[in-house]
Amino acid sequence: QVQLVESGGGLVQAGGSLRLSCAASGRFSSILLMGWYRQVPGKPRELVAHITRGGLTNYADSVKGRFTISRDNAKNTVFLQMNSLKPEDSAVYYCNALVGSDYYWGQGTQVTVSS
Repeated sequence: QVQLVESGGGLVQAGGSLRLSCAASGRFSSILLMGWYRQVPGKPRELVAHITRGGLTNYADSVKGRFTISRDNAKNTVFLQMNSLKPEDSAVYYCNALVGSDYYWGQGTQVTVSS
């Protein structure tokens, strides 16, 4: 079982920055993939970015150039640095981890960007 705990969400003005963190704990050998998704009411959850254990990254087009995902394998932690935030970035952000063939989710953290 893997537990994911996110932190770092909050309220920020447009153009501002936030840094999300997600720490994984539990019994596992390694986390193959870690990522961030986001969801707004009435819409499906969408991928923001993910990163492999080796550091390969993938971003949604809407966040390229503004968000940066990174991870600390020794601490089983993934980060999302969000710069130049826009009101349309407002959502609940969820951490995601792939361990073996199972996906795990955090409880989500709210990000609100005011205009």
